[in-house]
Amino acid sequence: MAVCICVGFDLMLKIDSSLTPASLLPAVERVFALSAQKILALEKSWRPKDGAPVFTVRGKYVSRGWTEWTQGFQFGSAILQFDATCAAEFLKIGRAASVNRIASHISHVGVHDHGFNNVSVYGNLRRLLREGRIPANDWELAFYEMALKASGAVQAARWTTLADGTGFINSFNGPHSLFIDTIRSCRSLALAHQLGHVLMGEQDRRIDLFQRLREHTENTIRHNVYFGRGRDVYDVRGRVAHEAIFNTASGVFRCPNSQQGYSPFSVWTRGLAWAICGFAELLEFARDAGNTKFASTLADAAKATADFYIGNCCADGIPMWDTGAPNLKRLPDDYLERPANPFNDFEPVDSSAAAIAAQGLLRLGNRLKSAPYRHAALTIARTLFAEPYLSTRAAHQGLILHSVYHRPNGWDHIPPGRKVPCGESSMWGDYHARELALMILREAKGLPYYKFYE
Repeated sequence: MAVCICVGFDLMLKIDSSLTPASLLPAVERVFALSAQKILALEKSWRPKDGAPVFTVRGKYVSRGWTEWTQGFQFGSAILQFDATCAAEFLKIGRAASVNRIASHISHVGVHDHGFNNVSVYGNLRRLLREGRIPANDWELAFYEMALKASGAVQAARWTTLADGTGFINSFNGPHSLFIDTIRSCRSLALAHQLGHVLMGEQDRRIDLFQRLREHTENTIRHNVYFGRGRDVYDVRGRVAHEAIFNTASGVFRCPNSQQGYSPFSVWTRGLAWAICGFAELLEFARDAGNTKFASTLADAAKATADFYIGNCCADGIPMWDTGAPNLKRLPDDYLERPANPFNDFEPVDSSAAAIAAQGLLRLGNRLKSAPYRHAALTIARTLFAEPYLSTRAAHQGLILHSVYHRPNGWDHIPPGRKVPCGESSMWGDYHARELALMILREAKGLPYYKFYE
């Protein structure tokens, strides 16, 4: 049954309140059957010297030498595949990569993406060991935990101090730059802290990783998230800015900005999705750690961003790539009230944003005991796990179609006869679709809850 009203937010997404994880189990099993083919095809064709696969062009994964931030998703996907199916060949791929392909990311001082690359591999392998899914081996566990400790400390060292004495993890753009994306990557600090690690500074100063996690999160909420309180004339509750810019000499906030969205005053929907997922996941971590004040702050931000997504995606849960993209005016006036059309001639959709947001909505619904958020997540999952988003052609290496990477830079492939990008996949979209499917699978089968810690 589709419903069109929901307490707490305006609704464009037509939430189906009849959906359950069990009802989606056939679709999830089909996802993992196709996923196995895609992972093995990429493993067979990809050459390590090519770097990290990023997105598909004409159905084949290609790299984009920027920061190699997607390599953890490549091998993390194989680990998730093992988790879902118990097929040992996928565990072998992930384990081998943890030694010979991912190690350089542990000590990468030039990026803010440690949670993406390292938690997706070392974190998932550690979790499977602790669940007894991998035979117990103290040295293997110690290897994964050492990698996670080092990764969290290295990420925490990318620090900009602000005028009030707090700070944030700066993006690869430099010390002036606070990205909304980083909130989902803060899992690395959370895990390293939980494992008892600290960052050692000058004169053996012990720098608390949880303190840095909390300061980064609170500054992200303060400067990248809007709550409808009149901060500027575009202050709409739940809107996010991709980037916040600071004067590094004074530590004072200067302005919002956007690298991958259309403008600082519209909403790049993948950035919004990173916020929903990151805040919801950290909310779980904070509540389980007993930090109620921090959890309350996270819940407010998670609800605001989740409500904005639900009110600004299309009826089936797929968003346009940016809420202010210039050619949206050429779509039908009621385009948000219809299922998204990935084949339209004016602006692309972004299925990867939907996959990321759906996981956040599911986590938020679980933690807040909110049926509408849970059903919103399951409604989006139903859309993603079927055509035209599920990639069923064996010749296409991607799993989820109609993902967009960097529209302003024109990096995304536009097929012949089309006017905007469509029909392609991304490493992050495929990985997060697998995570979403795994969460649904585990719940449907009564298996342990999927989370990055413990």
